[in-house]
Amino acid sequence: MYTTYWKLSARPFDNSYDPQFYYPGETHQVTLLKLRYALDHPRGAALLAGAAGLGKSRLVAALLDDLPESFGPRVMVKFPQMPPPQLLAFIAEELAGKNMEGATVDRSVQAIQRALHRNVQEGRHAVLVIDEAHLLRDTEAMETLRLLMNFEPAWTPLLVAQPLLLPALERMPELEERIGVQCLLQPFSVEESISYVSHRMVAAGAADVHAVFDPAALEAIHRWSGGIPRRINRLGDLALLIGFAEEQRRVTAEHVAAVADELLTGHTGRRLAA
Repeated sequence: MYTTYWKLSARPFDNSYDPQFYYPGETHQVTLLKLRYALDHPRGAALLAGAAGLGKSRLVAALLDDLPESFGPRVMVKFPQMPPPQLLAFIAEELAGKNMEGATVDRSVQAIQRALHRNVQEGRHAVLVIDEAHLLRDTEAMETLRLLMNFEPAWTPLLVAQPLLLPALERMPELEERIGVQCLLQPFSVEESISYVSHRMVAAGAADVHAVFDPAALEAIHRWSGGIPRRINRLGDLALLIGFAEEQRRVTAEHVAAVADELLTGHTGRRLAA
């Protein structure tokens, strides 16, 4: 709607993953390096933890995109909150390419073991990504996670979770000690937030971020978002819409504040809800 007005070729703050909009911030790049190390030199599982909206899923997508063909199959468990037999059957089916509906735990474990054995013989290394792993905390599925670690080094399990998982791991040292690399994503600093907005605007066709956002608006985006990329996207998108609707020359701090005010769940002055 507003792209033509701001002379953009695309909407800069869409939440869908597009490699050209990936912002290589310092924290994210260090995390990518550690996760790649965990895959190149298997030392158990890897853990990527961070609050909602920090870009964990995008980071994993960037990691997988950069892997050579020898890393596979790549099993993605996006909704892990299922009974252990169903979880194991799903992983076995994705790994082996066979219908495992209704399979017992023993049958699924055997299928996983055989598939991984063949994979290793072919010179490949499997990757198991369990997204939203914090949903498994304090459930019997935590023991299933520990069981899956027993197939190392034939694959590398990567747990992607909110920090809620960390206390649960502390209560299961037999599982925590199997995690060789742990990464904790942090929100952007003010400089990173501004650089993030600038990167996405240029990727969307803007000649320069300051042609659209004035400096105070960029600082306001960081202040109201707390440096969390998903919140930055929401603020930036709606601020561009308001600026377009009012036919403004640039987006101002007042536009950002108005958007933030609308998105607040409580009284003015509170930050955006996650």
